[in-house]
Amino acid sequence: MTARTPGAAGRRRDAGRTREALLRAATDLFSERGFDRTTIRDIGERAGVDPALIARYFGSKTRLYLAALEEERGDVVRDVLDPERLLDIVDRVERRGLVPLLQVAVEPLRDAAAADAAKAALHARLVEPLVRRFTREGVDRPRLRAELVVAAVVGVVLGHRSGAFDELGKAEAADVAGLLLDTLSGRSGPYDEQDAPSS
Repeated sequence: MTARTPGAAGRRRDAGRTREALLRAATDLFSERGFDRTTIRDIGERAGVDPALIARYFGSKTRLYLAALEEERGDVVRDVLDPERLLDIVDRVERRGLVPLLQVAVEPLRDAAAADAAKAALHARLVEPLVRRFTREGVDRPRLRAELVVAAVVGVVLGHRSGAFDELGKAEAADVAGLLLDTLSGRSGPYDEQDAPSS
């Protein structure tokens, strides 16, 4: 009796699983270490596959990074002043680290193509929705204000994980999002937990 060799469907399934494993491993490592400190070998080891397969499925580490950015697309309709959107960002960083989209706001990347793509994604997904909101509302200097808000959000979520701030580090994601929204919205009253976005 001869052994059956996997058909084209089996090879496609294996290729899909390998590609997904590489993408998941890369996204996790880029979140933990950043683009520059993550090597192709690290990604292959985390995925449990030959690192050379990165070239086959993605072409390069940079193109894998671009795929990771696309994978982290999230909600590009609502802006970060939307309670659910803000909670999603705080919660995602708490669970996974400073995802590739946000890292470019903290540390420049040495790879020009990766840096340009990350900056473009940051602006398209986080800054531009706020620019549109502020423009509709007739707010003065909408782009500068949008960039200030996004920079503040990135700083807070980074501080929430860093261990440098005792109360911030202990706070639940919903409380961080609610209080941050109150602060950014200029509310003068005390934060009411009933107004927090649902988790």
